Amino acid sequence: MATVARRPTVYAGSRIPQPIPTVLTPDPVLEDVLTVNFGPNHPSMHGVLRLVVDLHGERVVGLNAVIGYLHTGFEKTMEQKTYWKCVTYPERIDYVSFQYNELVYVLAVEKLLGLEVPRKATWARMLFAELARIHSHLVYLGTSALEIGAISIFWYCFRERDLILDLFEMVAGARMHTRYFQVGGIAEDIPLGFYEQARAFCRRMPEAIDDYEDLLNRNAIWQERTKGIGVLSADDALALGQTGPNLRASGVDWDIRKREPYLAYDQVEFEVPVYSGGDVYDRYKARVDEMRESTRIIVQCIDRLETMHGEPWIADDRKVVLPPREELHTSMESLIHHFKIVTEGFRVPEGEVYVGVESARGESGCYLVSDGGAKPWRVKFRAPSFAALEATAACSRDAFVADLIAIVGSLDAVMGDVDR
Repeated sequence: MATVARRPTVYAGSRIPQPIPTVLTPDPVLEDVLTVNFGPNHPSMHGVLRLVVDLHGERVVGLNAVIGYLHTGFEKTMEQKTYWKCVTYPERIDYVSFQYNELVYVLAVEKLLGLEVPRKATWARMLFAELARIHSHLVYLGTSALEIGAISIFWYCFRERDLILDLFEMVAGARMHTRYFQVGGIAEDIPLGFYEQARAFCRRMPEAIDDYEDLLNRNAIWQERTKGIGVLSADDALALGQTGPNLRASGVDWDIRKREPYLAYDQVEFEVPVYSGGDVYDRYKARVDEMRESTRIIVQCIDRLETMHGEPWIADDRKVVLPPREELHTSMESLIHHFKIVTEGFRVPEGEVYVGVESARGESGCYLVSDGGAKPWRVKFRAPSFAALEATAACSRDAFVADLIAIVGSLDAVMGDVDR
């Protein structure tokens, strides 16, 4: 793993001598330019993405990404719901690493409330967030490799993906969109047998990652299709607002878990993979190495959580948190609190807050404004996929049409995250 020195933080538009294109325009002197639509039919590209591509022969000379085919209006819908009912919406925005938007939303609400979360919930959130990171990278690797002809790796990746979904189902009863993170903590205590099954997964995962690399790293076709393709320089990545693996693969050592720790990331040991090539291959390597580091973090979370048996997993604030289910049969006061929270929600002090976390795709952020009522006045998510899609044109300059497929896959944009 290659590492580089820490670069100074550069914000989009600063210290960049010329604007970086988010749309490629063909040279007007070119003749026989053919305009082709890629998408938006779902099997064609990642989700319902439409790329209008100008081709001169097989070379890409113009590109325009057309979005909006998966616009769900989640943010405006959340502004019509109570804070308690909003929790189900964020995880459907980035539906591949679904835990992260849910996490960043509840962190934002808790920050406005000034609510202290039990340490068991903090460590459990970190464990499931890292499982979600591995889940997302497995989907990326399996599908992006499949798109350029590497069929076997798809089945290998989804083999381990299914094991992660088993773990989610074990704690929440659902394999995806679990609503497991709640304002104040987590929905239920971690069940018996979960730690043993999670440890078994962590023992298996390093060998599984070796399998992925054995299939791809020395494969001549894979190297030819990924090395030197879709290069994104560090300056271009910063100017285009890239975060996460796309930024670190371009040589910028920035990870919120290390630089601005949240949850308990300052209490665990892990490395941040950084590469300097900025091509499709380095973006692949960054994500594969991240899966190894996430496995390390999960093991440390399990070690800590096993020492917290019997500790609370959610805050004891009956104005915000649902009372324990067993109390509803014996306590009228608990029943009233339950009824009020579910039907009317809870009030959040007036103010505004922004919280960012390091999701599988980079910085996932939630900007939340409260007017003091039971519904958020404004909800806005910072979507790393939207920034990643903006880099498509910059990475596709002078690329061949076959390379375009590899480039789009390596940027790992999820259209639900782009359109929202």
